[in-house]
Amino acid sequence: MRRLGSHRIHGKTGGAGTKGTVAKLSIGVIVLLICTFSLLFSANIRRDPEPTRSSKINMEELWETPTEETNGYLRVRCNGGLNQQRSAICNAVLTARIMNATLVLPELDANSFWHDDSGFQGIYDVEHFIETLKYDVKIVGKIPDVHKNGKTKKIKAFQAMKEHSAIYLTPFSHRLAEEIDNAEYQRLRCRVNYHALRFKPHIMKLSESIIDKLRSQGHFMSIHLRFEMDMLAFAGCFDIFNPEEQKILKKYRKENFAEKRLIYNERRAIGKCPLTPEEVGLILRAMRFDNSTRIYLAAGELFGGERFMKPFRTLFPRLDNHSSVDPSSEELSPNSQGLIGSAVDYMVCLMSDIFMPTYDGPSNFANNLLGHRLYHGFRTTIRPDRKGLAPGVGDSDSTSQTDSTVVGLGR
Repeated sequence: MRRLGSHRIHGKTGGAGTKGTVAKLSIGVIVLLICTFSLLFSANIRRDPEPTRSSKINMEELWETPTEETNGYLRVRCNGGLNQQRSAICNAVLTARIMNATLVLPELDANSFWHDDSGFQGIYDVEHFIETLKYDVKIVGKIPDVHKNGKTKKIKAFQAMKEHSAIYLTPFSHRLAEEIDNAEYQRLRCRVNYHALRFKPHIMKLSESIIDKLRSQGHFMSIHLRFEMDMLAFAGCFDIFNPEEQKILKKYRKENFAEKRLIYNERRAIGKCPLTPEEVGLILRAMRFDNSTRIYLAAGELFGGERFMKPFRTLFPRLDNHSSVDPSSEELSPNSQGLIGSAVDYMVCLMSDIFMPTYDGPSNFANNLLGHRLYHGFRTTIRPDRKGLAPGVGDSDSTSQTDSTVVGLGR
């Protein structure tokens, strides 16, 4: 009986063990199948059409320098002021890249604007320029002479590069469209403008000295006061001037710009005129800047003189420019309105705590700086909405307006 009982007990235990074992094996098989299918699926997804081979990255091919053999030489003459020339240099580098040409160091026009013959070598760090762009374009100081049959012959820059080995474009400023549907070309423009075009060491040192003196008394704001004869004549902003001044502006416009019919008394109302110095002062006071604000003015010779500056100076007496901050500078004194003075203004405005352009229409100085400050960290910029301001500011000859009348500050 005990044996039978024992057998029955043993039989029940064995059945349970067998079922448990079978269950475990079944689960194991299922897991194994799932893993197998997963591995096969992954292998099919990752399978290359050809066997994978180990490859060594050739850095020279990845970052290829311009070819030794180019289609010829590109020579350009950049007209206008310093910042129009700066834009032209960016376009010249890009043109050389597109044409696979060797770029000759750009010539800077010495007569049309500044009457300054400093040239590229006198303003920019040539070695830094060539080194920064060595992976983009080939750059030389001048077109080399050709030696043939014992004679030295200069390569002339004609209009057909393939036929004559060189091409000369003059004047050269806005020869390329601003919008180009090629990201690398646009990046090259940025590389030229914000990295390769560095002013010569003595200009950088002079700029840093002025910035340090301004900062020694706290934060400072820079303003590009574009209230000069050429811009006023170009924009057709005559209505706020007396008859004699209007005559001068109209004569300058006729002699220097293409004929275009403008309704002069509407130009300010549609936001096409630079802000007057007084309007700039009213805007800043409306924004709660007080008369202790230190302001650096980047400006040429203001048209209308002290009559327009006096209201601004009354509101903000702490006004400076590069000559007043560093009156002892021997370099600036004879060249305060030339390329070096403009270069110093550019650097001070670039590094200022706040920058405010009074006209950012066709203004190369303001537009270059707006982009440069944005590129280097979104530095604070005030961009008044001139069209929005027109109804509130009204007649800028009047100094009786209060802060509450300034409207439409815009961006």
